Amino acid sequence: MKKIIIVLVIIIIAGLGFVYFKKGAPDDTLPPTGQNNATSTPTGEQTGETVDNTKTVIGKTVEARDITAYHYGTGDTELLFVGGIHGGYEWNTVLVAYEMMDYLEENPNVLPKNVKVTVIPVLNPDGLNKVVGKAGRFSPSDVSASQTTVVSGRFNANTVDLNRNFDCDWQSTGTWQNKAVSGGSKVFSEPESLAVKNYVESHTPAAVIVWYSAAGGVYASSCHSGVLPETLAITNAYAKASGYPAHESFDFYEITGDMVNWFAKNKIPAISVLLTNHTDIEWDKNKAGIDALLKYYTK
Repeated sequence: MKKIIIVLVIIIIAGLGFVYFKKGAPDDTLPPTGQNNATSTPTGEQTGETVDNTKTVIGKTVEARDITAYHYGTGDTELLFVGGIHGGYEWNTVLVAYEMMDYLEENPNVLPKNVKVTVIPVLNPDGLNKVVGKAGRFSPSDVSASQTTVVSGRFNANTVDLNRNFDCDWQSTGTWQNKAVSGGSKVFSEPESLAVKNYVESHTPAAVIVWYSAAGGVYASSCHSGVLPETLAITNAYAKASGYPAHESFDFYEITGDMVNWFAKNKIPAISVLLTNHTDIEWDKNKAGIDALLKYYTK
């Protein structure tokens, strides 16, 4: 009987000891003292320059908004697409750019292996914000009902027409339809146009496509040296596929400081795609044009 009691006491003591040491032992699922289990922040997120491999902040606006470029594919042939140079006045060009981004994200196989596509959906975020009152994605219902507000969104926060601020026939006072508009104090005086200049000069895209509204056509670029043969080729390719008429020049009224003509001055093939009106994105037309250019640049 005594032996049985002694054995029971030993078992109880051993059990209490096990519980004590189990509670006192460190939990190996927790980080050691002085450490944490948070993942490190990529360098780009700390600097604000590059957020990840598909998104680059290429500059800041007058009001310090990001001008962001989105990249798709890793090929050596870069095609640059730009929307929203006229901000909220041409808000539908921004939505076309976003539609293209969705298309490339959902259908990565449409990109030829040798091609990299860069999309700057809105070059004039300050002008867009005047009209839609928000950053990033928006819907047509966000657009101001005031036509005065919408027109004011054409310009940046310095009331400069960015498409009159580039170095081809630049003048401090340009023309828009029958109105005088500011071209800036000098070429590339505005941070938005300077951001594009710096990006293009450091990356040298094979071609640039810029969306505007509204005339319904594809227009080649030039700056007193004639239309580059490749510019003419991509003008016709986009126009034929999309159904927009092709034009070798924009001659509704005199344009000074135009962005696509500055590309032409630097021997970069560039076209202006003008949507038919200020509200429709005409995605089917533009998708067909985009696909035609991707096919054109496939090696």
